Amino acid sequence: MKKRLITFSTVLLMTVVASAQEAPKTATTTATPASTSLAEMTFETDLHDFGTIEYGGNGSYEFKFKNTGKEPLIISNAKGSCGCTVPTYPKDVPIKPGESNVIKVTYDTKRAGNFSKTVTITSNSKTPEKVISIKGVVQPAPTEEAFPTNGKRENGAVPLEKH
Repeated sequence: MKKRLITFSTVLLMTVVASAQEAPKTATTTATPASTSLAEMTFETDLHDFGTIEYGGNGSYEFKFKNTGKEPLIISNAKGSCGCTVPTYPKDVPIKPGESNVIKVTYDTKRAGNFSKTVTITSNSKTPEKVISIKGVVQPAPTEEAFPTNGKRENGAVPLEKH
């Protein structure tokens, strides 16, 4: 009984080891060359630096691109790295070879401080996912203006005194 168990274990182990081995690659295996007939999205720039932006200012930029491939380009999705970065793109509109278009990216400038965000674009391009980026600094929110000399706010309300 002990011999049968050892023999069975050995055969099982050899079967597992043999099936785990990678099949040798033969010279007849050919790699499929990358197709040159696909669409290709080429951007003028893939990074926009806003520099310093006023709080609540214009946080939009249009990334210009061209289809430099040989087939129509279809963008199926564009997704910002967070909810504060919203892309607008030509949805399900084929962009013919040689044609240009834009992807508009808007950042919420009511978030003060440094920012660096990305947008991932999914398409039928040679590179199915392309990442474009924005960065900059949003100035702090303006502080409440000092009260006019008459002690009233612009809406006519009188501020409460602090005790």
